[in-house]
Amino acid sequence: MAAAILAAAGSVDPADDVEAVTSAGLTGRRGGHTLRLGRPGWIDPGSLAPDVARMQQGGATAVLVEEDGQLLGAIAVRDELRPEAAHVIAALHRSGYRVAMLTGDNAATATTLARQVGIDTVHADLRPEDKARIITELRQQHPTAMVGDGVNDAPALATADLGIAMGAMGTDVAIETADVALMGEDLRHLTQALAHARRARTIMLQNVGLSLALIAVLIPLALLGILGLAAVVAVHELAEIVVIANGVRAGRTQPLTAPEHANTPAAQLAQQE
Repeated sequence: MAAAILAAAGSVDPADDVEAVTSAGLTGRRGGHTLRLGRPGWIDPGSLAPDVARMQQGGATAVLVEEDGQLLGAIAVRDELRPEAAHVIAALHRSGYRVAMLTGDNAATATTLARQVGIDTVHADLRPEDKARIITELRQQHPTAMVGDGVNDAPALATADLGIAMGAMGTDVAIETADVALMGEDLRHLTQALAHARRARTIMLQNVGLSLALIAVLIPLALLGILGLAAVVAVHELAEIVVIANGVRAGRTQPLTAPEHANTPAAQLAQQE
């Protein structure tokens, strides 16, 4: 985001004493002047309030720039939805998951983006501690997974039953805090990982069931003298081979193919851009 703003601005002198204010913005100094860059609410939009509202209604986040307490302008920043986003949300719904968006963006922007991909619930204007609090509330109702990629997501990732960081896009803090890191930008890795986990669990239960059933059969046969020791050992070892072969299937995954959802709202938006 910063690179895009700097590219549009051209030549810019770097600021000194730059500090990040969590869930608010940045402060710094340049040429003896104090600069602030951040969200409305932290910086008063003043006369630009109508423009800020228009940006937000259009699905953009307004970033205000202030120098020595005087408002200089507003920058519209919009998160572009990935083409596969709507496809992934639909797949999660089919699998029985409920999806909620937790974001620090304003409600208008968040609602616009959520509507385009079919997200069920939106919680906007959140600070990191707010995200963690909502995850705690959700955990009291259902097992909860949190997917995030930023510093602001770290508390929620640590609070959730399962924290999932989007590795290639995520910060080091998010990746270290999460239980699972998906090393790729394609959101379909999320549904792939969940499906793989369910498949691995099914195979594990199959192996446990097979082993217990075999023991339940072999012990009485051995005690009654129907099978000798050598036969029992041979059958047991053969079953172990079957269990191992079945377990190997858990390591197999289907590679992702090219997206086939060009007509989704998210894909259409990306094409328009």
